[in-house]
Amino acid sequence: MKKTFGTALNCIDGRTQIPVTKWLKRHFNVDYVDLITEPGMDRVLAHGPCYEIERIRKNAIISIEAHYSNVIAVVGHHDCAANPVSVCQHFRDIEASVHTVRTWCLPVIVVGLWVDEFSTVHVICS
Repeated sequence: MKKTFGTALNCIDGRTQIPVTKWLKRHFNVDYVDLITEPGMDRVLAHGPCYEIERIRKNAIISIEAHYSNVIAVVGHHDCAANPVSVCQHFRDIEASVHTVRTWCLPVIVVGLWVDEFSTVHVICS
């Protein structure tokens, strides 16, 4: 039986990896999650620079083409060292990041997620 994949565009912060992976497995019924990480992923996708966004896009395409990923989650989180902004700004950055990923016109569902201080995952936009 063929295994299914999702993709997480997540921060490098290890506190977010397991909650996001579990959430994607549960809500999108995938077996595995490809992790594409960047310090402050929501900041990078929302504000650039363009060459970093392009590198992330190319990595997402690899996940889709090699593993047939059918969902991409863009993740922001509490207490992010690389994006030390308010929760409200994180939410705006997540929404802008989801918009950025959607402009890539990939054949996937794109969702924006927030991981709070208790490691609970919240949907910011879908």
